[in-house]
Amino acid sequence: MSYRPVIDESACAAHGDCVEVAPTVFKMDDIAVVIGTAPDDVILAAAESCPSVAISVIDDATGQQVYP
Repeated sequence: MSYRPVIDESACAAHGDCVEVAPTVFKMDDIAVVIGTAPDDVILAAAESCPSVAISVIDDATGQQVYP
């Protein structure tokens, strides 16, 4: 599979948990920004770590949302 994270800019409160879990995928500006990629399990863990539930995860192969 190939997961792609998508930030809901209106929901992101810039907690930074995603950056802690996946620093190659996210960086923190005023809000989280996607900057790269990582294995699917890391992307999913980063999304799950977001207290604002501001990160959706999309399966690129199917186009379906796998999280939340």
